[in-house]
Amino acid sequence: MDLKIKGKTAMVTGGTKGIGRAIVEAFAAEGANVAFCARNPEEVAQTEKDITAMGVKAKGTVLDVSDAEGLRSWVENTASEFGGIDMAVANVSALAIPDEDANWEASFRVDLMGTVNLVKAVLPHLENSDVKSVVAISSVSGREADFASGPYGTMKTAIIGYMAGVALQVAEKGIRANTVSPGNTYFPGGVWNNIESGNPELYEFAMGLNPTGRMGTAEEQAAGVVFISSPVASRINGANLLIDGALTRGIQF
Repeated sequence: MDLKIKGKTAMVTGGTKGIGRAIVEAFAAEGANVAFCARNPEEVAQTEKDITAMGVKAKGTVLDVSDAEGLRSWVENTASEFGGIDMAVANVSALAIPDEDANWEASFRVDLMGTVNLVKAVLPHLENSDVKSVVAISSVSGREADFASGPYGTMKTAIIGYMAGVALQVAEKGIRANTVSPGNTYFPGGVWNNIESGNPELYEFAMGLNPTGRMGTAEEQAAGVVFISSPVASRINGANLLIDGALTRGIQF
C-alpha cells in the first residue's frame, strides 16, 4: 500500500530508541523526510546518519521536550529547514512509573506538557500541509487500571482526552489528531527488557496477560503510527488506536 507520504516531512520526539526509533525508520522507509529529537548527542548523531543512509533527509536535534521554548524553537527551525511540516508524533515519555512526587512532576512536564507544547507549536504549520496529522503516543495504561496507574498511567489518560479535544477543535481546518496506545512492547534496553531481569515476577505476570503469548515489537507499533499519520487514514480523527494484541479487555464504544 502506498501511504502517499513520500517527500513529506514528519517530526518525531524521542526518535533514537525503541518505538520512537522504529517510527522514524518507518517514516523513512515510506520515503518521508524526518526531523527527530532526543537527549543523547551520540545517539542523535548516529540515528541521523543511519536514517540519511536510507535515502531521505534526516535531521536530529538534541532536546529535552520538557523545555517548552526549546521545543517551540525546534519546530520553527524544522519548518524553515524542511519547507514545512506535514506530520508530527509526540512520542517521548519520562517512563516515571513509581508513585513518587518527583515522578508526578516529571510525567506532567515530559509526557503531558511535552505533548501539549508540540501540538500547539505544529498546528499552524500543519494548516499549510495537505497531510495535516498529529499523533500522540499514549499507552494501554492510559485506558485501564494496571500496575502503572500512578503518574505514568494518569498522564497517558490525560493525553488521550487532550488529543480528542484537539481533534474536535481543528477538524474544520482539515487537521487530524489521533492517539496510539501501545500494549506491552519488548525491545532491547526498553522497559520490559529491564523488568524481565529486574522484576521477573512482574514480567511473567505481564506475559501471562498477553493472549498472543508474546509482547509486541517496536516495529508493530510504528506501522500503526505511520499509517494513521498518512493521508490513507484521512477519515480517522479523534481516535485512540490500540495496538496491543488483544491485551486489554475493555470494549471501546
